[in-house]
Amino acid sequence: MEKNKSFKYSSQEPESPYSWNAEFGISNASDRRYAFSRQSSFKQSMRDPQTPSFSNGSSKPFLSRNVSSIDIPPGFYSVDHSTEGNFDAKGSADKFLVFDSVFWVFRVMRTGNRQMKRLLIMISLNVAYSTAELAIGLFTGRIGLVSDAFHLTFGCGLLTFSLFAMAASRRKPDSVYTYGYQRLEVLSAFTNALFLLFLSFSLAVEALHAFIQDESEHKHYLIVSAVTNLLVNLMGVWFFRNYARVNLVYRKPEDMNYHSVCLHVLADSVRSAGLILASWFLSLGVNNAEVLCLGLVSVAVFMLVMPLFKASGGVLLQMAPPNISSSALAKCWWQITSHEDVIEVSQARFWELVPGHVVGSLSLQVKKEMDDRRILEYAHNLYHELGMHDLTVQTDYA
Repeated sequence: MEKNKSFKYSSQEPESPYSWNAEFGISNASDRRYAFSRQSSFKQSMRDPQTPSFSNGSSKPFLSRNVSSIDIPPGFYSVDHSTEGNFDAKGSADKFLVFDSVFWVFRVMRTGNRQMKRLLIMISLNVAYSTAELAIGLFTGRIGLVSDAFHLTFGCGLLTFSLFAMAASRRKPDSVYTYGYQRLEVLSAFTNALFLLFLSFSLAVEALHAFIQDESEHKHYLIVSAVTNLLVNLMGVWFFRNYARVNLVYRKPEDMNYHSVCLHVLADSVRSAGLILASWFLSLGVNNAEVLCLGLVSVAVFMLVMPLFKASGGVLLQMAPPNISSSALAKCWWQITSHEDVIEVSQARFWELVPGHVVGSLSLQVKKEMDDRRILEYAHNLYHELGMHDLTVQTDYA
């Protein structure tokens, strides 16, 4: 489809070596600080000033907007007519793509980096141990072993999702996920943090139950299970020891995922150590030792995971980037507002797509019949100095 000449794609760099791809944006470009500017060939409608119309007098707008959606006119995207008549095979093609994606993820896991291979070893050990624990618990009728086995199985599922996110985040952007798959790492970190918060709450409830029931005798077979689980988890802590911190600066999305995996195995290690310590105190005759140890473990897990929960939740909720102060954003806003060619600045939105990648959008109302390339370059320079990686600026004429 021939591109409408009413649109102009302007860049901070007048002679960019990268070509424009109409479907996915800039091809082979690491710096995507481009802006879409509306030119005077669009006659703004009085009833809907946000919707441009064609300059040739056509009554049908280029994009038909309503309250909840944007309707794109038929034929806007080019259609490959060589594929017409093959709609019957669409379902099987989609299934093939799904299986191909799954096989691709397994190939990446097999040939992945050192952290992925270590996590795969960690998951294999936990699956083998939880299976053996479940079998022994069912054979001997020990409910405590069965319960602990289900807890480990659920934890293995979360670690498997973390491994899947590490592999899938390497996929390139496509027509469905135009920003790529890197946010899977953030979602995995948030899921692990949510599970650890639930673990902290359950330990607090268990400590309260032990205090009410006045249980002073600990089950010795759970001590053997706790020691074995502690050894397995300490191996995982050693694998991800570089991320064994409470407050960590996330420069890349994988940092957040690796940190969540480290905190997961560290919290399990603290839980097992608390059970062992409670059993030792009980053997010394300390009253309410289990209540004290479980309460301390619950508080420790909560304090370990809360910073990760806030950081990952903030990215998913598209909060303002934490590495850029609000005063700096306000200063840029005032500098653009005070520009001689700018009448009004509105809809200034900035958020973190993933850790280390800040995205923003801005709407400017400028003076009529002026060349907006100068103000676009001015706005891009201001926000680029703050660390903005992807900025979209829309200009409207007064």
